[in-house]
Amino acid sequence: MSPVFPMLTVLSMFYYICLRRRARTATRGEMMNSRRAIESNSRALPINVEVVQYAKEVLDFSSHYGSENSMSYTMWNLAGIPNVYPSSGDFTQTAVFRTYGTWWDQCPSAQLPFKRTPPNFYSQDYVELAFEEPVYPTAVHVLETYHPGAVIRILACSANPYSQNTPAEVRWEILWSEAPTKVNSPQARQFTPCIKQIDFPTNLIRLEVNSSLQDYYAELDAVVLHGVKERPVLSLKTSMIDMNDLDEDDDEEKNGCEMDSLNKQFSVAALREWTTNGYFDKLPYELIQLILSHLTVPDLCRLAQTCKLLYQHCCDPLQYIHLSLQPYWARINDTSLEYLLSRCTLIQWLNLSWTGNRGAISVSGFSRFLKVCGSELVRLELACGHFLNETCLEVIAEMCPNLQELNLSSCDKLPPQAFNHIAKVCSLKRLILYRTKVEQTALLSILNFCSELQHLSLGSCVMIEDYDLIASMMGAKCKKLRTLDLWRCKNITENGIAELASGCQLLEELDLGWCPTLQSSTGCFTSLARKLPNLQKLFLTANRSVCDTDIEELAANCTHLRQLDILGTRMVGPASLRKLLESCKDLSLLDVSFCSQIDNRVVLELNASFPNVFIKKSFTQ
Repeated sequence: MSPVFPMLTVLSMFYYICLRRRARTATRGEMMNSRRAIESNSRALPINVEVVQYAKEVLDFSSHYGSENSMSYTMWNLAGIPNVYPSSGDFTQTAVFRTYGTWWDQCPSAQLPFKRTPPNFYSQDYVELAFEEPVYPTAVHVLETYHPGAVIRILACSANPYSQNTPAEVRWEILWSEAPTKVNSPQARQFTPCIKQIDFPTNLIRLEVNSSLQDYYAELDAVVLHGVKERPVLSLKTSMIDMNDLDEDDDEEKNGCEMDSLNKQFSVAALREWTTNGYFDKLPYELIQLILSHLTVPDLCRLAQTCKLLYQHCCDPLQYIHLSLQPYWARINDTSLEYLLSRCTLIQWLNLSWTGNRGAISVSGFSRFLKVCGSELVRLELACGHFLNETCLEVIAEMCPNLQELNLSSCDKLPPQAFNHIAKVCSLKRLILYRTKVEQTALLSILNFCSELQHLSLGSCVMIEDYDLIASMMGAKCKKLRTLDLWRCKNITENGIAELASGCQLLEELDLGWCPTLQSSTGCFTSLARKLPNLQKLFLTANRSVCDTDIEELAANCTHLRQLDILGTRMVGPASLRKLLESCKDLSLLDVSFCSQIDNRVVLELNASFPNVFIKKSFTQ
């Protein structure tokens, strides 16, 4: 027989295996139907018609620039057809996240990062969108209208948010992801990344963003989901086989090694017996621990399977002093926490932000974990933890006596009465309540008993009726307060500011952005400048009354100022800004967007004189 024929046989088998990988779950009939639908473009009613739909509803998000009682700059603007696109510019009808750039990492309220964060986890914020019909996605269009480029990951969920039945399993698949990249133009664009095919229909899409490279707030207008009702199968005519699919089983095994390993691999009891551990037998225990401290959690899971010695090291509670599970939010559940119990008995920092939603973590599972592992906790991150209820906060108060930092940012489903339990944690130094339903009575109790507070975030807390009373309590009880976020507090006046400035003279950071009841004519900003000489960050965003006198007082008294936002004022001119820049040598951010007296010529002149300062100027379109 000619040697050609065996070669043809091998190639045929290889080709067959590739096809099987592409269509291993499809029947022959499904394959034929898909091919007919793709190839018969001339038919009036193809079998697999593409469905195009805009988001029906915004289900969840981590932050937004706008108010809870408004539509301006809120995530809710992502629902429905475009409001702005294809126009470019700063429009209130778009969706805008709370932060941009690296400024928030350089201010006094910035938190230390968790070690062992995977190098490919870049997400800072997210938004989840529901669509009318579940489809197999063929394309996702993100309509960006200002400073595009923040979207770095798109995911699809197997759960139907409109179904009455609770799914037995909720799967998230990454359709597309990429490291943050800088887009040079701020103009509008339609962003259409090449997405991966998935094996389930979805009507729940999640966008994750990273705005660290942005020069200003990124604005999104709408999201369009393209898809088909029947599962598409690759045909010979439409696409070539991706050679990367040859590693598909390896990829599946790798994914399984991530958080499933918390459920399975950490519980491995039988490991292969070796007579020697090689050079590891010669290394001190502490040195091996130091080496392993640089591994991520999934890598620890994999390494634990190699031998008993490394299994012992990988399960040592000293490896879990600081543990962030946020990068693995899609796979964390009660079983994961159960298998981590014996390894987290010494844990001090725990990050469960974004985890546990849609029933993945139960109240009982969370409570059991804290009862075993909460005694040494110093820092607990629970941002967007929608599984939390009053019982959970009660358990935190009882089981975490050493807790100093608690983050409940965007836990907007927690009932108001739940926050009363926080007052029992008297050792708190940092408390983040951004976008929660904390009420005045509970907050007064917290301020009264938690006198060690140094960092407090009350941004967008709309249930508080009298911020002057809150400010007065801070001034009386929280003498160590260093940073305070009152973003969009609706009713603080010059009286509350006076009490705050008199009692909290260690303040280094103060956010009074979008506080409409503050007026420069009352002398409140002058009082701040004179009584708070340590200020490094001051946001007076959208306060139209800020004037030259206020800027000159800051220049004279707050020489350590690093960040100043006076967006929207009509009363500040170039001369006072120059005085500020000359006096505040450490100033790095100055936002004068929409300041009517500061035109492009002035900004260029100031930039030339003070090149180390980022002077932001945005104009109405």
